[in-house]
Amino acid sequence: MRRGIAATALVASLALAATACGGSDSGSDKSDGPTTITWWDTSNATNEAPTYKALAQQFEKANPDIKVKYVNVPFDQAQNKFDTAAGSKGAPDILRSEVGWTPAFAKKGFFLPLDGTEALADQAKFQPSLIEQAKYDGKTYGVPLVTDTLALVYNKALYKKAGITEAPKTWDDLKKAAATIKQKTGVDGYWGSTQAYYAQSFLYGEGTDTVDASAKKITVNSAAAQKAYGTWQGLFSGKGLHKADTTADAYAHIQDAFVNGKVASIVQGPWEITNFYKGSAFTDKTNLGIATVPAGSTGKAGAPTGGHNLSVYAGSDKAHQAASLKFVKFMTSAASQAKIALKNSTLPTRDDAYTSDVKADPGIAGYQTVLAAAQPRPALPEYSSLWGPLDTELPKIAGGKESLDKGLSNVELAIAKLVPDFSK
Repeated sequence: MRRGIAATALVASLALAATACGGSDSGSDKSDGPTTITWWDTSNATNEAPTYKALAQQFEKANPDIKVKYVNVPFDQAQNKFDTAAGSKGAPDILRSEVGWTPAFAKKGFFLPLDGTEALADQAKFQPSLIEQAKYDGKTYGVPLVTDTLALVYNKALYKKAGITEAPKTWDDLKKAAATIKQKTGVDGYWGSTQAYYAQSFLYGEGTDTVDASAKKITVNSAAAQKAYGTWQGLFSGKGLHKADTTADAYAHIQDAFVNGKVASIVQGPWEITNFYKGSAFTDKTNLGIATVPAGSTGKAGAPTGGHNLSVYAGSDKAHQAASLKFVKFMTSAASQAKIALKNSTLPTRDDAYTSDVKADPGIAGYQTVLAAAQPRPALPEYSSLWGPLDTELPKIAGGKESLDKGLSNVELAIAKLVPDFSK
């Protein structure tokens, strides 16, 4: 999942004009010609899409009976576009689906179950938690293409200058380190985010979440959650702790400060690996430190699992589904994932794609080590939408415009409307 980064804009009419699918467009395929499948790719059109387009062309050469109609759809528009298209039987044969979308579309019957199909022939090679995250109601509706999670990223040179030899393991350790870094280097030690996705790790550190999906209970305002958000709030004030940025450009401000050595550590995802290296602080790539997000008072540490699956449209006809399954298997193979990682600096979802060449990138190698602490999301179709109310309230809390109690109460009420069958 790409936080704070919208895929490069594409004119909406262009994307919609290119949405031919197997279900509605199958008649245009000649009976003695290739089957044309349409793939909506939601990756960044500038930095990532060229790699995916090249792989689609490679697939076509190896499979002359199949043609791939490649369409890059802006990530921030794709969910609604697919929902509309699938509801009117005009969806693409394949969607690069953010992990949070997968259960929602599966619940609506838009995705084809992939268990036992060619697409999942290598299921045992994938990280089990990522396969689990592609499931809904016991069936698998996507094959993991790329994954991500959050980590504490830090400037090794600044830490060394401050006499700190290892990354902080708890949030209390981080506060102490930040104060020392400020004293020794004059630079802030940590700058936190007010976005809900980044605050999720604090919940995991207290053994809780926004909801308990199995118990159908809202837990965002529980005692454990209040403690978690209290810890989060406390990292915006104190020696070496940067104050909260509640502006619309906060993400860019935090990122720019880190890559240029103006703050020693932040919490960030692997989608920024290539941008880390563009900053003055990381012209030497080995200066980038990557560690598991600090633990909470329970001793637990973890961050949300993000990423994208490839899913097949249930409304396509059998010929297009068969071609799509073959394409999904190719795109999620170890060879394809290794190529994607080398070109785009993204994390593969299967261990055999972490070749020596892939792990030669210290960013990818570093993020691979923190994947074990990543927490899969519950198979709750509404889960991703639960961060919306938090994104409204957390900046107010961090900016001192609202108390923690009031803000979490507001969030609880808003979430209750999103999952009305959950108790408080």
